Amino acid sequence: MDVKATAKTVRHTPRKTRLVLDLIRGKSVDEAKAILQFTPNHVATDVLKVVKSAAANATNNFQLDESSLYVKECFANEGITLKRYMPRAKGSASQILKRTSHITVVVSDER
Repeated sequence: MDVKATAKTVRHTPRKTRLVLDLIRGKSVDEAKAILQFTPNHVATDVLKVVKSAAANATNNFQLDESSLYVKECFANEGITLKRYMPRAKGSASQILKRTSHITVVVSDER
């Protein structure tokens, strides 16, 4: 059975988030938690929360054993982009794009 959890509008770029998600794809949930706990990227803490949430959803809502779960799918889609402006020379301004991502993790108990 597939169980998923999603975190929306996380203030990290999807490109950097995908680098961390590639580390845990296909691993068991326990191994994924250990990898994320010691990964130096800041986005790893947000991905860890989503992995824990997906495991908790599987345990509490579907009575699955957490030790048999593995990360079946994980992906980061682009969320909204906050547009800000930075003053520049001669009274002009340049745009700054602050990107966000939607992180989704799917765990399953069957390989």
